[in-house]
Amino acid sequence: MKVILIDDEPLARSIIKEYLQYHPEMELVAECSDGFEGVKAIQQFQPDMIFLDIQMPKINGFEMLELIEDPPAVIFTTAFDEYAIKAFESHAVDYLLKPFSKDRFDKAISKWSQSTRQGSKEKLLPLLDSASKSPSEQQRVVVKLSGKIRIIPVEDIHYLEAADDYVKIHTREGSFLKNKTMGHFENVLNINQFVRTHRSYIVNVTEITRIDPYEKDNHLAILKTGARVPVSKTGYVKLKSVLGL
Repeated sequence: MKVILIDDEPLARSIIKEYLQYHPEMELVAECSDGFEGVKAIQQFQPDMIFLDIQMPKINGFEMLELIEDPPAVIFTTAFDEYAIKAFESHAVDYLLKPFSKDRFDKAISKWSQSTRQGSKEKLLPLLDSASKSPSEQQRVVVKLSGKIRIIPVEDIHYLEAADDYVKIHTREGSFLKNKTMGHFENVLNINQFVRTHRSYIVNVTEITRIDPYEKDNHLAILKTGARVPVSKTGYVKLKSVLGL
């Protein structure tokens, strides 16, 4: 079984490699020190399972997993993220709390072996959705564009638009697709800055220059860039409340 280790701490990686020696059925095919390397290694080696740290530079473990189309099984490793631990416990995903013993490591391997060894996307989706509501996860959006990873600070977002199974994130530098729902962003983004003005649109109120009437009870929010965002009757009520009108 092919295994990849993704952790920015050399000591943590060395401990896991030591423990893996007692599991000859598992072959360590790659060792990565950050999420960027992890994405590339997973695409290259298609592992059965990964050991994944959460707190890493550049992008964290949760953000890395969101970029993988068909993620492998995961055993998370973490030092102190209380929010993440609550998410794990809620969704029955195993994790190793650093520092962990060989006995705890062996139990995690055994638990994984007894469960399905197939890609665990169905188990990961609710976990990632829960983890993304952590305050530390609400300041940026990580996307992949033409094989490259891009980090978008939320303050750079002008508006979001539903696009089939994706959400199109509009910024000054262009538009980016994220495999999430409008409901997800409505729940995650700051409600005092981002308002769902329409079934298919969420707008950053700091980008609005004016609101024009448009057909019956509908309106258009005109942004600094000149973009025109639809505002439904219900959305107009929410927008006025946030803007204090």
